Amino acid sequence: MSTDFILVTGGAGFIGANFVLNWVAQEGARPVVLDKLTYAGNPETLASLQGDARHQLVQGDIGDAALVSRLLTEHQPRAVVNFAAESHVDRSIVSPDAFVNTNVVGTFTLLHATLDYWRVLDASARAAFRFLHVSTDEVYGTLGPDDPAFSETTPYAPNSPYAASKAASDHLVRSYFHTYGLPTLTTNCSNNYGPFQFPEKLIPLMILNALEGKPLPVYGDGLNVRDWLHVADHCTAIRRVLEAGRLGETYNIGGNAERTNLQIVQAICATLDDLRPGARPYASLVTHVPDRPGHDRRYAINATKILQELGWQPSIAAEAGLRQTVAWYLAHQAWVDGVRTGAYRQWIDQNYSARGNA
Repeated sequence: MSTDFILVTGGAGFIGANFVLNWVAQEGARPVVLDKLTYAGNPETLASLQGDARHQLVQGDIGDAALVSRLLTEHQPRAVVNFAAESHVDRSIVSPDAFVNTNVVGTFTLLHATLDYWRVLDASARAAFRFLHVSTDEVYGTLGPDDPAFSETTPYAPNSPYAASKAASDHLVRSYFHTYGLPTLTTNCSNNYGPFQFPEKLIPLMILNALEGKPLPVYGDGLNVRDWLHVADHCTAIRRVLEAGRLGETYNIGGNAERTNLQIVQAICATLDDLRPGARPYASLVTHVPDRPGHDRRYAINATKILQELGWQPSIAAEAGLRQTVAWYLAHQAWVDGVRTGAYRQWIDQNYSARGNA
């Protein structure tokens, strides 16, 4: 088995693409990217790798067992890193079937094709192989203001169709380790931010709306708390888990940066006031809109396990990371224009206009 290849599913999405770019820069290895290239998967995110023999992009679905099997057999990867997922809570409320199809059925199909591939490897290749599944802290449900942060032993209590579909995929991964011996690893991360994030997510949506003088829609009172993790830190953590994580284990990855949504929006506005001053303070555009159904109040990650076992901790402070992110969007208007398609505009209108914020 060649040790040059890994298979990265969902590798043209936000976190997956950052991982691929980071992997090529740090490892010099050869990722084969499998991505369905739906609204959130953008080959332009990987444009810097075009013509690079160390990278290959294949358009396809993790639910296509024949395609997955062919890629595994053809490239003989030493690892599968699964980022492929529908990931936007608001979309899961409107269209939960897509989340079940990709996150549950797709993950099952990918797991079983990988199991078939792994079983016929020689002994040394089987021992070296890893299947790493990237998941979310949302599977744990919601926390009260004084509750301890989520640990790897926190009971699952998903509150949205997205979270439920990711919880199901996590359980499938666990079962393939305990039942079949497939060498799996699972990571559950907090809210990511950084370059190349699709602009329906909170931080890029606020940046781009502010630049266009549009309202900045904040759900409810804006006091929902999230633990913010820069995507570069997340990618470093995944590489570390892939390298040295204990088989069958779960590792929580967090940014040690709990902030309310309103604090994040206000920080974005202050940064834009500094980097791209407008006629009036950007914070004047903040508009509170009706909350979404089942909106979890607080997430927080206890990342002690990954620190103690693998020596990883976040290196990018929230304030510095947020400023870098705002500056990135200011400098990459062409990429933004390329992903803001008619389908994106239709979704934004559907989700926010109905809340009184056209």
